[in-house]
Amino acid sequence: MLLENKMLETKLTANQCHTSAPNRRLIERGLYWAGRGILEIGARRMFQLDILRHAPLPAGPKIIAPNHPTTTDPFLVLMLAPEQMSILIDDRLFKVPVFGRYLHRTGHIPVIPEHGRLAYNAGKQLLQAGRTLAVFPEGSVSPLEGGLYPPRTGVARLTLETGVPVIPVGIHLDRKRIRLIETEIEGRIVTGTWYLDGPYAMTVGEPMRFTGSVQNRTHVRAISEQIIQRIAHLAQESAARMVRTEHTRPVTGLPRLEPESTS
Repeated sequence: MLLENKMLETKLTANQCHTSAPNRRLIERGLYWAGRGILEIGARRMFQLDILRHAPLPAGPKIIAPNHPTTTDPFLVLMLAPEQMSILIDDRLFKVPVFGRYLHRTGHIPVIPEHGRLAYNAGKQLLQAGRTLAVFPEGSVSPLEGGLYPPRTGVARLTLETGVPVIPVGIHLDRKRIRLIETEIEGRIVTGTWYLDGPYAMTVGEPMRFTGSVQNRTHVRAISEQIIQRIAHLAQESAARMVRTEHTRPVTGLPRLEPESTS
């Protein structure tokens, strides 16, 4: 088991660590911004996006922490920050032909069942190197009937270990438009909870900063609960705004699509 973990960690580091060879870094950036440009064009056509920010995003590395109503969320969360972002994503998506390779090549991190520590370590390295990271505190797609799952402790531990702020994000959408779509991946049928069109509201909260020992489990759990409660409140704000605007608000709050300097 120790050998298997070491092999997985080596593979993950080779695929994800953005401090590797300069030419790989340039390719990663180019692919990321090209993909994000296509994504933004598609999102404007498919969704009635409504993005409200309570405060500007702070400069430097940060943890974007949204709730997770659908499998679609990681792709739309990408548009919240003007810099390159890495997302912790279910490893099954990395096994989809072509698309999975794209996720690897653009710096995202696969979360492998039973090997969550590997994804955690990869995310920590990226934060320490200056990369913004998106992590879904629930650890999985939210319940189909609505609401949020209890939080896992990864976001709390990452913010305590790195000192970067947490940016809570509350997502709300039209649950009647969610589609359960089955896909065969490596001989297994996987069901995705997809949202392909319709109103999609995100409320971005003010930065949350925490101090204390990551070894104090009670403190870590308390921070995790504080973060998830703030996310839930922001999701309620998104829901109320969606009702008030009757799904007619135009796309707002998107940052300028401007790649980082390659210097």
